[in-house]
Amino acid sequence: MPEQCCAVILAAGEGKRMKSSRPKVLSPVLFKPMLQWVIDSAEEAGVSSICVITGYMHEKVEQYLSSLDNTGVKISHAFQAERKGTGHAVMMAEEFLRAHHGKSVLILNGDAPFVNAKVIEEARRAHTENSNAVTVISAVLDDPTGYGRIVRDPQTHLLRAIVEQKDADRETLSICEINSGAYWFQVDDLLSILNKIQNNNAQGEYYLPDAVKLLIESGKRVAAHTTSEANAVLGANDCLQLNALNSIAREEILSRHMKNGIEIPCRDGVMIGPDVKIGSDTCILPGTILRGKTVIGCGCTVGPNSFVSDCTVGDGVCLRYVQCENSVIEPNQAVAPFSVINH
Repeated sequence: MPEQCCAVILAAGEGKRMKSSRPKVLSPVLFKPMLQWVIDSAEEAGVSSICVITGYMHEKVEQYLSSLDNTGVKISHAFQAERKGTGHAVMMAEEFLRAHHGKSVLILNGDAPFVNAKVIEEARRAHTENSNAVTVISAVLDDPTGYGRIVRDPQTHLLRAIVEQKDADRETLSICEINSGAYWFQVDDLLSILNKIQNNNAQGEYYLPDAVKLLIESGKRVAAHTTSEANAVLGANDCLQLNALNSIAREEILSRHMKNGIEIPCRDGVMIGPDVKIGSDTCILPGTILRGKTVIGCGCTVGPNSFVSDCTVGDGVCLRYVQCENSVIEPNQAVAPFSVINH
């Protein structure tokens, strides 16, 4: 990106329906916490500084953040003691935002792992080139039920309103373009109206779309950028939805590797994490799990029924019925079936 920008990631939610002892944002998609997917996408898109808003079980989220080895981005956090809506969560980042005045800020949900760097960069380009005060990242869904609808001005095509499902009339409900919950704001414009957001609603909460409404009313240029990647809006509120995210990510990653020349003759039981790298002419056989920062060399055979986590495997290695963690396997090294390797 041509200039530095910052991000606020909303990660305070409890996720009661997960029925888990961990915060929702630490629930894994292909072995990687949803929050980490979001952080990685922001970093890949060129974000230089991130503030994570913590809340429910904030100690666990903050402990996780302190364990990260992120050399390319500075990560801080702010605590939302009472969960009073998305607008209230961003209010907790006011000090962070003031430290980044004059820049653009990306606001993301910590439980929406598929807002990738491409989506972020495309929206920011539209945001900057058109000098928008805010650019809402939107998507078109076949079934928009439950999402806030994007209402555009018929002449200018600019954003006129975001209307929540419960407030929408029949005509608005027919709109299939929805708010993803991800935004680019100009920091100074956001700060100018942040504390003017009201909680005049049945829940008594402060909602971030109201910040968009206030900027529209103040005459600022407000737009929506439609991404072609509908999965960018997906999140998970229970383990069924988390399973659906895993399935989507798994299929996309397997397809990507096969397009890059990796042989996966049968997908049964094959799971590959998003950060795994695999060299050409390698064959992955059924029942194989590759996770973490694993790097597999060229001309390897992995599987059947092998587990490899955070390992570097050299060229020409065969791993059959092998469990291998935190290890380095040299090129052409012979590994006996049913070996357990953990250095």
